[in-house]
Formats: sequence, structure tokens, C-alpha cells
Amino acid sequence: MDEPRDAFENQDLQRLLLFIYLIPVFGLLPATWTLARRGRHGQHRAVSRLVVTLGLTWGLSLVLINTGLSLTESGSGTGLSLLLLNSVLASGYFVTLLWLMVRLWKGEALDLPGFSRASKLLP
Repeated sequence: MDEPRDAFENQDLQRLLLFIYLIPVFGLLPATWTLARRGRHGQHRAVSRLVVTLGLTWGLSLVLINTGLSLTESGSGTGLSLLLLNSVLASGYFVTLLWLMVRLWKGEALDLPGFSRASKLLP
């Protein structure tokens, strides 16, 4: 008799779960859940750490930029520069995660210089 297998032992479902982690903004919730549960090991935890690190960096950057926007006078050149920086950061976050999805689809490593090293500091 065969032993009952866990549905998540299927490689296709494992890969789909990694894609879910890489969904911009919405993937933060399952990635954080994976880190909090401490049940999964290996690639799932590494991708979860990377996603949470990218999300925290993006979120903190947006908070700092919006704080700077609220402190500057409306219509000033500094305010316009901060709005441009805000849009570049948001676009970069989305494009980076899409690029990581393409790398996952191709079967390549999901490493980002600097961020992968910093993500190892998470639990």
C-alpha cells in the first residue's frame, strides 16, 4: 500500500507557491506566514525572506519619501523630485519581482546582490 502523500509534495504546487510569494504587494502575506510558521525549509524560506526584505525596503522608502513630501512646500522642485523618486521606487519594486518570476520560470537562482545577503538576517 502506498502511504498518503501531502499535496504540497508535488513539485508543480511547490513552484506555484513560490510564484505566489513573488506577487507584488499581495505575496508579502503568504511569505510572512511562511516565515512565521517555521514549517518550510530550503527554497521557500529563502524566497520568503527575500520577498519580505524587498517589501520592507520598498515600504520604508515610501514612508520616508511621503514624509519628505509632507514637509516640502507644494509646487517646489524638491516635491516634484520626491514624487519622481516615489514612482521610480514603486516601478522598480514591481519590475524586480516580475524579473524574479521570470527567473523562477526559467529555473534560475533567485538571488539579488545585497538583498539576498540582507534577507539572511530575517528568522
